[in-house]
Amino acid sequence: MRMFLILLPLLLISLFFQVTTTQTVGGWEPIENITDSHVQELGNYAVSEHNRQSGDNLDFLYVMSGAKQFDEATGREKYGLYIEARDAEDMLGLYRALVYEGYGDGYRELKFFNRTSSS
Repeated sequence: MRMFLILLPLLLISLFFQVTTTQTVGGWEPIENITDSHVQELGNYAVSEHNRQSGDNLDFLYVMSGAKQFDEATGREKYGLYIEARDAEDMLGLYRALVYEGYGDGYRELKFFNRTSSS
């Protein structure tokens, strides 16, 4: 019984550190619900903004996968997205995008967009 009372606090401390270290502050986290309307809206924004900046004519289809990270330096959320889109020749392609988004201020910025080499 005495050994149990000694080991119990150690076990609780180790569980606490395990739980807190899995919440990787500043680390990339997979987007759990990729079909969420907000995630799909971000993908559509990325394609539309790319078209505006480049003169391309891609049609957004959907976000296939992605991850997000809170950027402590800017105070904004970063979204790394893999997007399926169709080009002007009706060819499907997989594109990578990096979108910054602010909380509640309407801020969005496309930082990066390109076609992946595997498409």
